[in-house]
Amino acid sequence: MIQKKVAMLGYFGVGKTSLVRQFVSSLFDDKYLATIGVKVDKKVVEAAGEQVQLMLWDIAGAEERFSVPLSFVRGSSGILLVVDGTRPDTLERALELEGRVREELGRLPLVVALNKADLTDAWRLDPSQIARLEPLGGPILRSSARTGEGVEEAFLALAEQLV
Repeated sequence: MIQKKVAMLGYFGVGKTSLVRQFVSSLFDDKYLATIGVKVDKKVVEAAGEQVQLMLWDIAGAEERFSVPLSFVRGSSGILLVVDGTRPDTLERALELEGRVREELGRLPLVVALNKADLTDAWRLDPSQIARLEPLGGPILRSSARTGEGVEEAFLALAEQLV
């Protein structure tokens, strides 16, 4: 079995923890609990005919006064970059985070999850904003930790890149 470390990156409150919980346990909780430091979960998936154990590093979200410690990201094989579709500023922060990681560690395989797709009335990302993510090179998928939409697809798309 192949083991791969995946760093979950994004601004605070974008749904990183909820995406991991939905993916690993098929659960969603409306309560917001900020991650402090890092929480590691794992799940075995099949990608490209291989068993892959994804070690999911749910890293505390970047805030104005706090940035993601690169020591948490080192050793990662890939990144799930999470953007909250109801908060365009989270796209800016995601681009900054990916740029920092790329400068320090090089370009890593990634998938962008445009989370909270179920909140259609509150959705604020337009196609031109989303297009700014295309140069990152990975798939850009809509997801909803609440409904499960796109969650499995996002993690599996990343796993496929890692084998």
